[in-house]
Amino acid sequence: MLVSNFLTYLQHERRYSPHTVQAYQKDLMQFEGFMQKEFELDLVAVQPTHVRSFMVHLLDHQMAESTVKAKLSTLRSFYKHLLREKAIKTSPMTLVKAPKVPKRLPVFIEEAKMDTLLDGYINEKGEKVEFFDDNFSGQRDKLVVELLFGTGMRLAELVALKESDVDFYEGAIKVLGKRNKERIIPLHGELAKQIKLYITLKLLQNFDNKSEALIVTDSGTGAYPKLIYRIVTRYLTDVSTQDKKSPHVLRHSFASSLLNKGADLNAIKELLGHASLAATQVYTHNSIERLKSIYKQAHPKA
Repeated sequence: MLVSNFLTYLQHERRYSPHTVQAYQKDLMQFEGFMQKEFELDLVAVQPTHVRSFMVHLLDHQMAESTVKAKLSTLRSFYKHLLREKAIKTSPMTLVKAPKVPKRLPVFIEEAKMDTLLDGYINEKGEKVEFFDDNFSGQRDKLVVELLFGTGMRLAELVALKESDVDFYEGAIKVLGKRNKERIIPLHGELAKQIKLYITLKLLQNFDNKSEALIVTDSGTGAYPKLIYRIVTRYLTDVSTQDKKSPHVLRHSFASSLLNKGADLNAIKELLGHASLAATQVYTHNSIERLKSIYKQAHPKA
């Protein structure tokens, strides 16, 4: 009942997405199961030592420090809620420290490689080589990559994007982000042209079920996350040998590209829809590492 009430609170009062609520539920069910199996404890009887045992258990089973930290964050929110509801007098999380997470720089694709992918290249015979077919599916795939790299939007935001969210007159895209927060992203000329071409091809398909979604499947239904993931992975493989190839990599690439061109960090924060500047500052490390690399290669004393 306590967990159910907490999840209802997250969904209706905090307006968390169904995906986030489901993640919280999974964490709490795992924690509750561990407490009952190891200590035969209800959630209200948990003490800091029990939480630490749970943390050690996760780490012993090779769970990443970042994942353990996220699970502890779920528990903090849960017990904070119980305190507000007066279900407990003290939180068992007050004396628990999360494990240190090693800093990992965001993975991104170099802008030159993205330009090659989106614009094509001239081969040895002097012929233009394009990565995307001229048909509906090919131009849909190209738009997916263009939108993720050209706007920095998240996978879930792209899937939820409607045709009506694109304002060609104002040159802007309205995006519904985390916690139902709306933000406006500028629409540059090339991307606007690609969207118009795609919409024209989409109309010519004469789909029976006309979806409001901007990005649709080959049968005309709204795109789903796995489809977007497959599209991105397929085309990034053509220009990059790095292991990680995902929609989020294109989001990182968008931010890194802006930062390298001198964009203001606060402006990047607003475009990405970050809640705090701390989340955006991670990209400055990429920029610094890039400068170090250039210095080592070019400076005679390096």
